Amino acid sequence: MTIADIDKLVEEQMHAENKIETAVYQEPAATKPQKDMSDFDLAQESKFEAEELEYKMLQKLKFYLNGLIQHGGSDLHLKTTATFRGRINGEVVKLSDEILTHADGLQLAKEVLKGRFQELVDNKSVDFTFKLNEKYRFRGNMFFQTEGVSAVFRVIPVKIPTMKELNLPNTIEKLCHLKRGLVLVTGPTGSGKSTTLASIINQINIDQRKHIITIEDPVEFVYKDQNSLVNQRAIGQDATDFSTALRAALREDPDVILVGEMRDMETIETAMHAAETGHLVLSTLHTVDAKDTINRIIGMFPGNEQNKIRMSLAATLQGVLSQRLVKTIDGKRAAAIEILLKNARIESLIADSRDSEITEAIQEGKDIYGMQTFDQALLDLYTQDKISREEALINATNKSDLTMKLDEMHSATYGTAPLEDSMIDLKLPN
Repeated sequence: MTIADIDKLVEEQMHAENKIETAVYQEPAATKPQKDMSDFDLAQESKFEAEELEYKMLQKLKFYLNGLIQHGGSDLHLKTTATFRGRINGEVVKLSDEILTHADGLQLAKEVLKGRFQELVDNKSVDFTFKLNEKYRFRGNMFFQTEGVSAVFRVIPVKIPTMKELNLPNTIEKLCHLKRGLVLVTGPTGSGKSTTLASIINQINIDQRKHIITIEDPVEFVYKDQNSLVNQRAIGQDATDFSTALRAALREDPDVILVGEMRDMETIETAMHAAETGHLVLSTLHTVDAKDTINRIIGMFPGNEQNKIRMSLAATLQGVLSQRLVKTIDGKRAAAIEILLKNARIESLIADSRDSEITEAIQEGKDIYGMQTFDQALLDLYTQDKISREEALINATNKSDLTMKLDEMHSATYGTAPLEDSMIDLKLPN
């Protein structure tokens, strides 16, 4: 397939109305020897005019992004000297046999970043957003590695999914009606934290008359003003850093503040102050569960300040949603979410440094308060026939405890398994 053929195919894709082409793009791997990064003069490479670019690599990028969406993928991975790959159903798979060369990697960086290419040269990595079409945007990160340029593009649907569409527990909707306090959504990278937060923010935007300020790096989901007024600020473009933007937000008459990530001590302290002074603050952390979240926040402060921070956190923390994505029976993924909600017992456990008892309090608060542990969430997904027994046990926090509950459920449904026939079956001699 020639470059002219590629351009023609991509052009047909871009003009097809709400349709993604099913053709598979392949191009023979480059046979000429690869250059080492030291062969490139980045200072010289950074001197170019946007008008000089032909944007052929940009067209090729759009081809692969469309293919990723077509196959239900979440991330596109590009690496110099490697094939194009995508994360589909949690696994990174090859999308074609094409190899990204050094020259093409740098050309792609220029075409995507344009005036921000110098930022990549100076900082060796850069965050950005990329709009594919009216339905899909991507959160991107481009960086240098030993072989050259690499990039990752994370899918962000333009349409913000509702909590119902995400199959989030009904309890989470209560958080939308809070007037003040701190709500955290936690989990590993790629667990859906941003999507869950976006569904909460947009529900507030639809149902209530509020002033919402988001501080993100970069801006992911874009909100259209509905009953609420929404101001979105991107770090680097609209604000210098999270803590400065958060302090400024307190002077901008907000009701709700979304902080993309609480990365440092100053941001956490300012966020808790905002929650104490009558604002609803929502943010994310890369922690595995509610107990770990509380320990992480307190542990970021010097020892002589930790008791004060613990008391402040006990007073302001309204909820922690910790989620993991698990594979469903139909080959997709679903969120298993641990839910901590504030009540007198939870507040007391945090204030008294009895963090080891938090999981038990969450478990016992399921029926009354709507809280749930990870294992309770997995058990619910299993009883709803969404995940297999094996998947539930692989992701369990306490595997032996969940195994016992699954066995009890099986016995209650089907009864105990019949004993094997133990007859000796004696035979009379002939």
